[in-house]
Amino acid sequence: MNYNKKETYELLLKQIVALIEGEENNETGVLANVSSALHHAFDSFFWTGFYLLHSGKTLQLGPFQGTVACFNIPIGKGVCGTAIAERRTLVVPDVEEFPGHIACSSESRSEIVIPLLTTTGEPVGVLDIDSKEVNAFDETDAHYLEKIARLLTDKLYSA
Repeated sequence: MNYNKKETYELLLKQIVALIEGEENNETGVLANVSSALHHAFDSFFWTGFYLLHSGKTLQLGPFQGTVACFNIPIGKGVCGTAIAERRTLVVPDVEEFPGHIACSSESRSEIVIPLLTTTGEPVGVLDIDSKEVNAFDETDAHYLEKIARLLTDKLYSA
């Protein structure tokens, strides 16, 4: 594929800002459209979606694009549960090498998970993206996906 990842993310950021304008009270709609925009922007994204924190101890499946997924992920388990427990982005080049990886799909080879944190640092969920390719994600992905996560939490979860 011949494209500039940074340029794609820059355009995508502008699209997402316009897409969610005025939709502060529509969490499901915003997350659904953002997962779709992200999923269709990159051919390597196999599964793109959100898990939302429920009762402070479980991530529950939210809006997504891709094949069927796990319904619940305990905090501290798998890539998603670890990312929210540690409140940091995790880039996993090969999911087979991640201890305790939860295989919602056997086709997933690499993964990036960005925690959704409020301005006060409280976790509300994660953005989870999987690829069928090993080593599909890098620092460019982390940088821009963290920007998108901040944009969403500022829009949906600010006081």
